[in-house]
Amino acid sequence: MIDAFPAPSIVPLDHILPDEPLLMMGAGPVPIPQRVADANSIVINHLGETMNRVIGQVKEMGRYVFQTASSHVMGVSGPGSAAMEMAVANLVAPGDRVLCITNGYFSQRLAEMVRRVRGEPTLLETPHNQGASVEAVERALQQGRFSVVTMVQGETSNTVCNRNLEKIARLARRYGCLTIVDAVCTLSTMPLEMDNWQVDAIITGGQKGLSSIPGVSLLAFSEEAWARKIACRTDLPYHWCLDAQLADKFWNQNSYHYTAPVSGILALHEALRLVCEETLPQRFARHLRCSEALQAGIEAMGLELLIEKQHRLNSVVGIVVPEHVSADAVRAYMSQLHKVEISGAFGLNILRVGQMGEQSRGYNLFRTLHAFGSSMRKAGAVLDLPAGMAELERKLSA
Repeated sequence: MIDAFPAPSIVPLDHILPDEPLLMMGAGPVPIPQRVADANSIVINHLGETMNRVIGQVKEMGRYVFQTASSHVMGVSGPGSAAMEMAVANLVAPGDRVLCITNGYFSQRLAEMVRRVRGEPTLLETPHNQGASVEAVERALQQGRFSVVTMVQGETSNTVCNRNLEKIARLARRYGCLTIVDAVCTLSTMPLEMDNWQVDAIITGGQKGLSSIPGVSLLAFSEEAWARKIACRTDLPYHWCLDAQLADKFWNQNSYHYTAPVSGILALHEALRLVCEETLPQRFARHLRCSEALQAGIEAMGLELLIEKQHRLNSVVGIVVPEHVSADAVRAYMSQLHKVEISGAFGLNILRVGQMGEQSRGYNLFRTLHAFGSSMRKAGAVLDLPAGMAELERKLSA
């Protein structure tokens, strides 16, 4: 009988969410512009002329953001990890040998995805807190016949940047390898030129550099990768939802795959439109200026950044927590007292502050740095908060 399972008593969201919205300044998700939020509130038919026009513009703007002429730009209904898995599942066949350049947690996730589609990953682990060197990659490529190379542009977990990405991708192409790049935290925050750098697949999530919502991601395959691995495929891939040939029916053939997340695609459309309106050069300059100002302010306080400058990721900044200070306490003070949230880390004694999309605004930096410094002091750290704020202002004004 239905009475055996009575309806539960549920607390409404407005009694759960904080009265004052938190400023999201961690490693993602990030604040979204009002136009993106408004678009996310709309539901339309997932098929038909209106949706076709939206999809056409999403692909056009996606080609600009990826810097590619490829016709194989498509959205993914899921997090950035789903787009990552889609790239792996369609470009790695069982038995394929894959060189996985690993700097931390998320680059290791790529290797795990290779294993799950029955590929054979070989891990090339970089030195501690450093980006991959071209020489080390070439030595690895010389030792075995690989078909694919995987890597991240920015390792969100420990804030390392692979600044040699362009040279490594070109090197991989010379050795006959396709290259899969995770650009979840970097796309639209720093240069990444898919065609010019000879990258074969780039994935990103909506909730970071693009300042869109979580759960709708973006992926681009090169024409080379599509022709070599997807168009001529005879075996079915392990994933149905993530089958690129089936996804292509919706994204390029105005046909049905599954019910698309229309509200999320509309939000992604507006986020991409704002990127195009700002232009990539202006956006790169804003992100660099804001991130370097934040880093300078943190160091002026007397705190240490985890990664040396030549290997440092600017879109997520890692800060070493003094030994006698609780990182959890700092985050709790920031959230409860200042209504600002930043991120902890994956087993490391660091705190991470994001500089992606709408996070990279001067007014957000002043609020965040003050909240961070005040909470650090409350947790027992000795630092010079006025010096940090002054240096932030000086850098932003320069």
